[in-house]
Amino acid sequence: MPSPAHPSPDDHPHPPHHPHNPSSTALHAERAHLAASRAALRAMRKDAENLNITDVTANWVNAEVLQGEIDARIKALADLSHTPLFFGRLDYLHAPGIDLAEGAAGESFYIGRRHVHDADGDPMVIDWRAPVSQPFYRASKKDPMDLELRRRFGYTGGELTAYEDEHLTGPAVTAPSGSPEEAHTSRLLQAEIERPRVGPMRDIVATIQPEQDEIVRAGIGGTVCVQGAPGTGKTAVGLHRVAYLLYAHRERLARAGTLVIGPNRSFLHYIEQVLPALGELEVKQATVDDLVAHVPVRATDEAAAAMIKGDARMAEVLRRAVRSHISVPEEPCVVVRGSRRWRVPAYELEELVRELTDRDIRYGAAREALPQRIAHAVLVRMEQAGEAPDDRVQDAVARHAAVKAVVKAAWPPVDPAKLVLRLLGDADFLAEQAEGILTPEEQKAILWTQPGSGKRAARSVKSAKWSAADTVLIDEAMDLIERTPSLGHVVLDEAQDLSPMQYRAVGRRCTTGSATILGDIAQGTTPWATGTWDEALAHLGKPGSAVEELTQGFRVPREVIAYASRLLPAIAPGLTEATSIRESAGDFAICRVEPDDLTAAALAACDDALKKEGSIGLIASEARIPLLRTALEAAGIACLAPGEETSAESRLTLVPATLAKGLEYDYVVLDEPAAIVDGEPDERTGLRRLYVCLTRPVSGLTVVHAAPLPEQLTDQRASPWTA
Repeated sequence: MPSPAHPSPDDHPHPPHHPHNPSSTALHAERAHLAASRAALRAMRKDAENLNITDVTANWVNAEVLQGEIDARIKALADLSHTPLFFGRLDYLHAPGIDLAEGAAGESFYIGRRHVHDADGDPMVIDWRAPVSQPFYRASKKDPMDLELRRRFGYTGGELTAYEDEHLTGPAVTAPSGSPEEAHTSRLLQAEIERPRVGPMRDIVATIQPEQDEIVRAGIGGTVCVQGAPGTGKTAVGLHRVAYLLYAHRERLARAGTLVIGPNRSFLHYIEQVLPALGELEVKQATVDDLVAHVPVRATDEAAAAMIKGDARMAEVLRRAVRSHISVPEEPCVVVRGSRRWRVPAYELEELVRELTDRDIRYGAAREALPQRIAHAVLVRMEQAGEAPDDRVQDAVARHAAVKAVVKAAWPPVDPAKLVLRLLGDADFLAEQAEGILTPEEQKAILWTQPGSGKRAARSVKSAKWSAADTVLIDEAMDLIERTPSLGHVVLDEAQDLSPMQYRAVGRRCTTGSATILGDIAQGTTPWATGTWDEALAHLGKPGSAVEELTQGFRVPREVIAYASRLLPAIAPGLTEATSIRESAGDFAICRVEPDDLTAAALAACDDALKKEGSIGLIASEARIPLLRTALEAAGIACLAPGEETSAESRLTLVPATLAKGLEYDYVVLDEPAAIVDGEPDERTGLRRLYVCLTRPVSGLTVVHAAPLPEQLTDQRASPWTA
């Protein structure tokens, strides 16, 4: 059970004496172990730097590869002064892995972000992902997992200043106050959770909770979908799951690759330091738009057109369009070799084409197989004539001009971009391929027409003004022709906003691998937002995958999450309302002002927040962002754009509501909620966007408004804050 954290001697020169209080002697010993561990880490890095591979590699290519691996190892062994080398200690009753009946003596292990060993190879710090570290996250009084004691460490500026013990066996310990310590959340853990957020997202390796750890350590064989309410740590869980899988299955994932997919560049910039802090430097990050960037995007679809293009039915339209190029040969194929002529009749060529068509393999693979099938038919005739052709003869026949001519006519090459260009620009072709799939009205909505009609002209791939939805169609067509390479594991965050066709694009990248899907149905803000995770997983190609729900929040103050949850019945009635374990209710104020005072009130709220420690996010509708930026400049208040939070120029970020998803700030000033709702195509989407914005704060929220709030949020309380 937790005992009070021992503060720094500088903070409390005369701490109270108690038999169970952390002693200064013990704290000194822990600091000594930290110093020794850092020295060992420096020695490990020095050993890596001194490696000489001159006589090890056979050629310069191998030398380059090996040197790259050594450089990565050196970089991973960097000692980050403000990142604790270890954050916990486990005292086992028995040596792990030894039968309890043997009565083996217990051992102690320090748990940290990376493995550190001394000159003899003995571990000084154990990687948090190792099996022996698991009880740090899951052990309890009910199931101590053979632990006698779990110790957490507190740091200030990289210096070990406190520790806190939880005795998992034996009688309850009485705190100095005289009350039994039955709390499940330690004070150091609570302090770490509530520590101010400044700069990019940080790892949660010291605060992972049991339900999160189960997801993090789930096996690589299956896909896991995480439905997580705001502040439940689903993004951090997904990133730590990547780090764990790379530890447990490094060789496999090193070959196949790992990818983290986020909703936008600002979000990826915000999370980009988490994995490097855990020692993982090679994980790639991208948006869905990056994956399908086959042509430049220079246009935006209307919502109706984008929804149709994102519909899963378009996959069948494209499949038909690709296969519409196949035709049945009407003439025989005659191959001349020397003085002999070998004839394959048209009916036999037709059988070969129909056989490949019926197999429904990819267009490109079938096109490569057809000349070999024709060549085989020629070789059968050669053998019947008494010749003995070998594989070289078959390859030569397959490359014969007559065979190539048949293949080109019956199974011509297809360019994916040109195919989509024709599909969207040729009304007759679209009608033919979409018959029985899309209605005439739907076909008209996505069709490109000639200049003057108000829609884009489509004359060539290079000149066409492609939209983001068009690039997904091209990606689908490419996969129909040639298989998309599969990665070992893909993490897809903010997945609720993807269209079915986008899910298919992501699913193609992990057909032979697994995925971690992260999202919140209540935060879906696109017209095609996910209705259920079962539907999403089916489009992804992972039907029946496990869906885990996280409802215990760690980031959003409890009063704020309760307020935002008033919107759930309107935006996601089937979801469980989130709770918050944060002890502090947080600063929360609703301030109504006159319309002419709105901008001044928002700036006053920002100025008030800047007097406190931590980051500030001023979130507003797209329409009000230019006005607020001008007002901030006029007031001499520096501000950043989303993704620039690593800058030391300001702690204030001006955030368009459309980019707020996934971000977090200590204090949020929310400008005019009604404008955020009105900025979306429909009320439900607007309320979902507002729900996202309301749930970005870590310590406090101030809502400034002139227009009436949505009826779900109507609050008659007097505001504790005034402009």
